[in-house]
Amino acid sequence: MANSNTNLDSNQRTENIQTPERYSSTWRKILVVSVAVILAVFAIVSNSFLNMQEIYRNSVFLMLSSFLTFLLYPSSKKNENSPFSIVDIVLALGSAIAIGYILYGYSNIHIDRLSQAVTINYIFATIAIVFLLEATRRALGWFIPILIILAMVYSIVGPYFSGVFGHAGFSIERLLYRVYMTTEGIFGMTLSIAATYIVIFIILGAFLSVSGASKLFNDLALAFAGRYSGGPAQVSVLTSALTGSLSGSAVANVATTGTFTIPLMKSVGFRSRFAGAVEATASTGGMMMPPIMGAAAFIMAGFLGVPYSVIVLAAIIPTFLYFGALILAINIESRKQGLKGISKESIPQVFKVLKERGLLLLPLIIVVYFLLSGRTPLFAGFVGIISIIIVSWLTLDPSTRITPRKLIQGLYEGAKGTVQVTMACASIGIMIAVISMTGLGEAISTNILAISSGNLLIALFLVMLTCIVLSLGLPSTALYIIVSVTVAPVLIDMGINDVAAHFFVFWFGVLSSITPPVALASYTASGIAKSDAMQTSWSALRLALPGFIIPFLIAFNPAIVMQGSNNNFLDIILTLLLASSIVFALTIVLAKYFLKPLLWWEQLLFVFPIILLLFTNVFTIMLGVLLLGGAVAIQIYRYHYQGRSYDTAFKKGDY
Repeated sequence: MANSNTNLDSNQRTENIQTPERYSSTWRKILVVSVAVILAVFAIVSNSFLNMQEIYRNSVFLMLSSFLTFLLYPSSKKNENSPFSIVDIVLALGSAIAIGYILYGYSNIHIDRLSQAVTINYIFATIAIVFLLEATRRALGWFIPILIILAMVYSIVGPYFSGVFGHAGFSIERLLYRVYMTTEGIFGMTLSIAATYIVIFIILGAFLSVSGASKLFNDLALAFAGRYSGGPAQVSVLTSALTGSLSGSAVANVATTGTFTIPLMKSVGFRSRFAGAVEATASTGGMMMPPIMGAAAFIMAGFLGVPYSVIVLAAIIPTFLYFGALILAINIESRKQGLKGISKESIPQVFKVLKERGLLLLPLIIVVYFLLSGRTPLFAGFVGIISIIIVSWLTLDPSTRITPRKLIQGLYEGAKGTVQVTMACASIGIMIAVISMTGLGEAISTNILAISSGNLLIALFLVMLTCIVLSLGLPSTALYIIVSVTVAPVLIDMGINDVAAHFFVFWFGVLSSITPPVALASYTASGIAKSDAMQTSWSALRLALPGFIIPFLIAFNPAIVMQGSNNNFLDIILTLLLASSIVFALTIVLAKYFLKPLLWWEQLLFVFPIILLLFTNVFTIMLGVLLLGGAVAIQIYRYHYQGRSYDTAFKKGDY
């Protein structure tokens, strides 16, 4: 085990945001890595070979995760560079005991005493909740613990509220029983998702990383896009989209891929804040990228009761529009600044890269094949992990081989990567229990309907704001669970297609990662880019602004997510063309540039089609297409007959 720990220092590419000073001494490394490896092995074994009851699997998984959280994350930022102390170990043990008590208490309560709890059960429930909220605070900050505390208080003081938010109220004992002693709270659905789908795919991503697949993605992206204007930024988009789909966390994605892509963008002339903004926007989009969508795809399929393939197909067009707009914005910015691509000598050769490490793509193909063929995500993820280990020994590049050291490292990185999600999902289980007990979801729905007076556009706007607020700082799976149980029913009640409604709320939940003032992905990127955090955040918001239009397009035209009564091939193609035109025009308006800087009247020519194409009337669509075509033709004319050089007055750009 000691040998495996030294590997953590020798391969800095896989270091996460967490500073190594927390476990710099040998015995600390041994403790952290040992717990992490036990957690990862338990997750793999319990989801493949063991037939454990859900409550016991979840409790062991959370027990190990909470223990690891107290070792990895300090009590405050001022202690982040200090080794974890004896106090941290005591807290880790206390959380493990309090959470693990349910292994004994569950059967004692529900079998021996016929679901009658006693004082000792309530004591352990209280202690477990306190430890869980503290672990969540350490891993994710104050937002979720405060939200959970407010929800618990609301469940008790409900009789003091009037109107739709009032309810009969619940005793503290009944609340503790529901959230700790049943499978409807901490140990319920959300934790089950973390202990199954999420952990397996995070471990899968960790093994891809230690095998060198991340470098393969970067090299292939460089080979295909590196020589073009803005090529390094296009590389950021491609690599972040691929890795973000697996990680399910925009912040983690920025921290890993950004260490490579941001310096590369800056090296060819992109400004620091723009480089950080591109990485933050691309990493955020990765959470919406099929086929994994950060494991949210599996949860969405389960919630909606539809095949997994329906969700994957639904995500294709929206994701294409999002990344298409981002790539266009990058291309425009690079031309505005007169930037060039990377020199031919610095670009990897596709054939050489594929020859040496191309087999590492095979596990991803295998995973996607099993997912689309109807096998369970757990089976696909398990086979993917095994195939990575096997394939790593078949490539021509010996550095890809997953040796025993790399095996330990992959398990360690996988367990460490799942801690934040696990804490979030366990804590959110409390909130879901409160929502179920109090009818809070229905109250929110009723108020949104009342404020909007039945106006769909106003309701969509209110739901958008609610999703952004409720999702601040959360990974994709956790935020989707929250918004799907609280505000998605509002849209469904107003007649929006079920799949379209869930995509709407999920999409805006994801975009909270780059929405100021709490834009965690942007702030992380600014740290790597050494740029102003707020400027980077606003630049990322501007880059992603077309993405804020896409959910509204989905709500009004579910054909974008392959839904609706007119869901034939021609309708889908027409919908794609119209949506692409809207996103295309909006991106140009935001940049104030296409082939040449836009004159004021040209900006209007690009703005009007955005408005006109939103309507389904044939006349407005034709008029919008004509205006957009005319605006593009004028730009082409000016580009060819007024000079191809860019205007130096615009060289600073707008981002």
